[in-house]
Amino acid sequence: MSVHDDLGVYVLPGRAPDPGAVLGEARDAERAGFGTVWVSERLDVKDAGVVCGAVAATTTRVRVATGVVRQSTRHPLTLASMAATAHALSGGRFVLGLGRGMGALAPSLGVPNPTLAGLEHLVSVLRRLWAGERVTEEGPAGSFRGMRFSDLPPHGTPPVVLATIGPRGLELAGRAFDGVLLHPFLSVDAVAESVATVRGAAERAGRDPAAVRVVTTLVAAPDLSAERADLAVRARAVSYFQVRGLGELLVGRNGWDPAVLERLRRHPSLAGGGIADTAFTRDRLVASAEVLPDAWFAEGAAVGTGAHCAARGAQYRAAGADEVLVHGASPAEAAGMAAAWAAIGVPS
Repeated sequence: MSVHDDLGVYVLPGRAPDPGAVLGEARDAERAGFGTVWVSERLDVKDAGVVCGAVAATTTRVRVATGVVRQSTRHPLTLASMAATAHALSGGRFVLGLGRGMGALAPSLGVPNPTLAGLEHLVSVLRRLWAGERVTEEGPAGSFRGMRFSDLPPHGTPPVVLATIGPRGLELAGRAFDGVLLHPFLSVDAVAESVATVRGAAERAGRDPAAVRVVTTLVAAPDLSAERADLAVRARAVSYFQVRGLGELLVGRNGWDPAVLERLRRHPSLAGGGIADTAFTRDRLVASAEVLPDAWFAEGAAVGTGAHCAARGAQYRAAGADEVLVHGASPAEAAGMAAAWAAIGVPS
């Protein structure tokens, strides 16, 4: 089986009331040849640290990555410990993905609103803890008095990637992070522009631009039935575009019509639900997807045969992405896409 270092896959995408399903999905991902297994987090029964531990124990080769842990949900020392433990447990295969995306949740959790300045401070603190330094300072990520590790990670420090979409976040990723995780439903042109922003920021910071890994998320439905594809792609699109602020960012980056967003948010099936992703099951979101133009799915996702979806992923690789992260389809469902990835000779 070929191993695709430049092809990743999400496990337990979306809501996951039974996190135990990750064990089979992780094994499926490794058998199919995916290079990275990505784990998103929900603050209920999908804690990223616990799930990544299970994935690391179930696999032997794939990288295990969080996509993502949100700033402010953990104290920096707790986060550093979780990442160092996962890196040690996996034999150096762990990748820590961080992001801001809490939005309106922050006040209900009693934590400050996440900021890019806080993330920049946080990644600096994490790296110094992993290097054995004693951290005494105040900054956007907190106030510390002699905070340190007693034992250091045996496999070195885990890479840290930033999930972001806007130009300031992309510049931060290039300047201070080991990589960037790009949002789903970006067009090939938008990804190419993002890559240029990241690489340019890295160069201005005196870093090797090629050393900053760019991961782009491709929502895909390879060889799926129409009903399953609706859940994997169309309903997932609604869960993103319905969110105020995020929807505007996505259509702005892609050059799409922002008027579509208000038509989507007024759809009867979304009435009174707040944030659709937490208020509704995914099957309820399919009906409102009728508002979204077909071009948005053609330009920002991949639906069709495994070969077609692999070819779409290859377009993103050609645009400068180092890794294509398959989202929506399970590892077993995306196995045909992984096989086609090798067949079309995507450069690794």
